[in-house]
Amino acid sequence: MTSEKTMDLANVRRQYEKGSLKLEQLHQDPFLQFRQWYSDAESACRFFPNNVVVSTLDDDLQPHSRTVLLKGLDEKGFVFYTNYQSRKAQQLKSHPRGAMTFFWEELERQVNVCGTMERVSEAESDAYFATRPRGSQIGAWVSAQSSVISGREELHRRQAELEKQYLDKTVPRPPHWGGYRLLPQRFEFWQGQADRLHDRFEYIRQDDASWLIQRLSP
Repeated sequence: MTSEKTMDLANVRRQYEKGSLKLEQLHQDPFLQFRQWYSDAESACRFFPNNVVVSTLDDDLQPHSRTVLLKGLDEKGFVFYTNYQSRKAQQLKSHPRGAMTFFWEELERQVNVCGTMERVSEAESDAYFATRPRGSQIGAWVSAQSSVISGREELHRRQAELEKQYLDKTVPRPPHWGGYRLLPQRFEFWQGQADRLHDRFEYIRQDDASWLIQRLSP
């Protein structure tokens, strides 16, 4: 007999059997490997293949994780956008390192990337902000992200004020809102396999900017 406060999840399991991953299949460049897997995820996933869990550290070195949307990938790294006054932004100011975890259930694949974090340029943030739906642009001004509020009425009141303020005008990017880029130092590509004997390969960036590739035990 189990307590009402106990969740017995011992029998929640699945067998992974949708693919395998071999060394000879991997690109030497992890960015190219990621692009290939992301393309597969775009075709296979029903919702938001760019969902990614971003993890940061607070001043007590306690980890914090949350899901954001990946909004860019270039030869330097992975880009997402947020409020620079948010909890994660304050953590990155003190500890400019982080990790991203992608999980594509339909493919039974996971990618983990870790490295340093830096703000993107003002021009990059401006260019992306201009592509956002107007409601999201207003929302960036409305929300003092991560701060305590009295209720949704506070948000709706501020939203109405800003919609009036910017009626028939272009909504500018708030100075407290912009992007971060994760500059990878390590990638791990994980492919689910039967009996929990998963395929795992990591790429570690070397001093000469090449990548060491090695298989990990599951």
